[in-house]
Amino acid sequence: MIQYSILLLWMRLDWGLLLSPSDPNVCSYWESFTTPSKESYVQPYSQAFEEPCDGTWPFAKTCTRHKVLYKVAYRQGVKIDYRRRHHCCNGYYESEERCVPSCAQECVHGRCVAPNQCQCADGWKGPDCSSGCNGLSWGPDCQQPCRCLNGGSCHPLSGACLCPPGYKGPSCEEPCPPGTYGQGCQLDCHCENGAECDTKTGACLCAPGFSGPHCEQSCQNDTSGFQCLALCPCQNGGICHPPETSKCACPPGWMGDICSFRCPEGHFGSSCQGECRCHNGGLCNQESGQCQCAPGYTGERCREKCPIGRYGQDCGQECDCTNGGRCFHINGACLCEAGFLGSRCEERKCLPGLHGLSCHLPCLCHPRHTQSCHPLSGECTCKPGWAGLFCNETCPPGHHGFGCQEPCLCLNGGTCDGETGLCACPPGYMGAHCSMHCPPETFGVNCSLPCTCHNALACSPIDGTCVCKEGWQGANCSLPCPAGTWGSACNRTCRCANRASCSPVSGACACAAGWHGRQCEEPCPEGFYGLGCSSRCSCQNAERCDPVLGQCHCLPGWTGPSCSQECADGLWGRNCSQLCLCKNGATCSPKDGSCDCPPGFRGATCQRPCQPGRYGKKCSVPCKCANHSICHPVDGLCDCPLGWTGSDCSERCPAGLFGASCTQQCQCWWEAPCEPDSGRCLCPSGYTGVHCETRTLDPPPLTMVPAIPASNPSLGAVMGIVSLALLLVGVLVAFLCYRHWQKDKEHRHMAVAYTARMDASEYAVPDVPPSCTHYYSNPSYHTLSPCCPSLPCPSPPEQPGSSKLISNTKSLERDWPGVCGADCNATLPADWKHHRATPAEPGKAVASPHSSSTSPGLRQRPICACHSGARPLFLRAPYACPRPPPRSVCCSCREPSP
Repeated sequence: MIQYSILLLWMRLDWGLLLSPSDPNVCSYWESFTTPSKESYVQPYSQAFEEPCDGTWPFAKTCTRHKVLYKVAYRQGVKIDYRRRHHCCNGYYESEERCVPSCAQECVHGRCVAPNQCQCADGWKGPDCSSGCNGLSWGPDCQQPCRCLNGGSCHPLSGACLCPPGYKGPSCEEPCPPGTYGQGCQLDCHCENGAECDTKTGACLCAPGFSGPHCEQSCQNDTSGFQCLALCPCQNGGICHPPETSKCACPPGWMGDICSFRCPEGHFGSSCQGECRCHNGGLCNQESGQCQCAPGYTGERCREKCPIGRYGQDCGQECDCTNGGRCFHINGACLCEAGFLGSRCEERKCLPGLHGLSCHLPCLCHPRHTQSCHPLSGECTCKPGWAGLFCNETCPPGHHGFGCQEPCLCLNGGTCDGETGLCACPPGYMGAHCSMHCPPETFGVNCSLPCTCHNALACSPIDGTCVCKEGWQGANCSLPCPAGTWGSACNRTCRCANRASCSPVSGACACAAGWHGRQCEEPCPEGFYGLGCSSRCSCQNAERCDPVLGQCHCLPGWTGPSCSQECADGLWGRNCSQLCLCKNGATCSPKDGSCDCPPGFRGATCQRPCQPGRYGKKCSVPCKCANHSICHPVDGLCDCPLGWTGSDCSERCPAGLFGASCTQQCQCWWEAPCEPDSGRCLCPSGYTGVHCETRTLDPPPLTMVPAIPASNPSLGAVMGIVSLALLLVGVLVAFLCYRHWQKDKEHRHMAVAYTARMDASEYAVPDVPPSCTHYYSNPSYHTLSPCCPSLPCPSPPEQPGSSKLISNTKSLERDWPGVCGADCNATLPADWKHHRATPAEPGKAVASPHSSSTSPGLRQRPICACHSGARPLFLRAPYACPRPPPRSVCCSCREPSP
């Protein structure tokens, strides 16, 4: 339960508090959280009691009444609170109570110093520090320039120059001194006969009269002076492959153009193409690739540590740690158990006879029979032959060793020592378990007495009696058999022929060289020679092998001790004594000197090239070149004339190319073609110039020139563009017509005749005389149709101070034509129903203050108002009057009825 409580408290910790607010990479925010709380409240409850409700006592009735009481109660509530939390800002993450920057890409050779920003180590660059310096620069971000000379490269960290082969010095400014070559001039030249050495590759530049990879061979002398054969330049056992070239195939452990460089560390094999896979610091053999393990490791790939008890190089040394100490597998250092000290753990921490943590407890082991007392536990380790808790008991018969756990294994009557376990053997026997007889020439107890027999079959291991071998005689077998005799007691006669000797032991004949058989009567068979014909001839291409000396008699074309070497180039015949006469690089048969011509040549000495139209080996393949092209006599490749290409020169140059092998680009403008052989531009109509760059003003006479299909536009594309243009023009015309039709509505008068007067209509015009029986109101256009007789517009009475009214009347006649005319169409303002008459002086018709307001399509809308409660007789102001208007007023008032 305690563990669960600790886990709960740990989970409730505010980990945001672990981050330091002073860290510039730490951001904060407010977090809401709930906590349980206990709150009080008033809880009502009802209490019943009885009391008299009417009458007097004792005749009064009792009634049950309820009284509401209150008490304090508690309940569990939830309280919402806020706390500040800290977290790492964007681009950072928490690591060990700190906010460290985060990089999307791993900084391979550097560290992340800001969000998605790496700081590279010296010698590396790039966004993720994964690109090393290219040898021309070094240092941080590879910003330092390399100042090495002669093609040297810089170390990416220190800037030190890594010189190419043939140079040395701090800046690779010094060439290798004579006699050295290679990387750092550390290799010694092996050129002979005064030859100079190439400081880069180690190749020997032979003096006149010498040849070979190291100039070790003298040129052969003939009538024309010194003639040196072009031998293979490969050094250190490399061979030229293919044979007729100077390209070297290096033996295992060597590399370079002439096999003059050892394999670098980590590579092995032929031309150093193998990659070493040795682990734990193991080195790789440059030739075989076998791993030479570092001290402390073993196995094929040096992956395994030395077994327990072994250490050092190839685990060849044995550990000598005592008292249970463990041995370090590399250098053999001992790791001691608790309570022991010393280089071999041979020293006890406590003094002899004491043990314990403070070395204050005495050991209870027998002092003479105990090997050691453990310094911590006090446990006794008994000497061999003793047992018991305190090493005070001897081993029982037939047992020995530590703890008397090992049984005695003595045989043949031997006795066992209880301490050492060694067997005491009887005379004639020896060994750890007395299981072996005494070796020859010894006898007695522990085989300690030497036998006096010199040539005996055996010496008795008990008393030393001699049993002579055949061919010997005497008490101690020291007298040999006389010549011509052999066998036991020398009583048999030898029968060997051809001067063979006879063995005095077995009578076998020892044949002279070149003979074999039981009695040496037969010569050696073919392929064998020497004594007893026991040596096999090593001749490979020989007529015969000498049966005595084994000397080989080689066939024509072969030489060497075993006839395994073919004649060198240019030689043939027996012992390679004849010179070849082949020419033009032909090879000579080492047997008969016949010439094997290379492709393209013929004749007895390959002196004649192939006749025209033929090529290949022995000029046996006919040429297949077209268009007067030339056929190469060696490989049959066609040398095409200008303007032709293909394997057989049967294809014209493709468009845009011309010249030999169609490798030149046409320089014509306007995609004009060019002639495939000369590259001359074929200009289209209307263009001139070397490259068709000039355009003529006047077109030349009509000339039918084949059109280039690739430059003509597609007919479908042209028709599509024309159709799209027509569609756009049609849409534009329709839009303009629609707009003109809408504009035309502004000048069109809407007139509708209606035969019934709608007095109760919402749009009934007030104060319209009864004679106007046909009216129609259109709220969309705000029109009225009076359709009544034309009424003259009476002139208003002129009164002093009425100039403003007269002016308004004139304006009305000017701006509102047809108010009192015969026109049946008129337009009302949109808010004509909302206008009300304003008070005026008695007997005057005045213009409304709103008479100057305008509406779309009307200049003015004068409205009349009557005084003293009189209502307007005619309201003609909103009507559009014809021009010129009549000289009359458009508004009159009717007196109110009594």
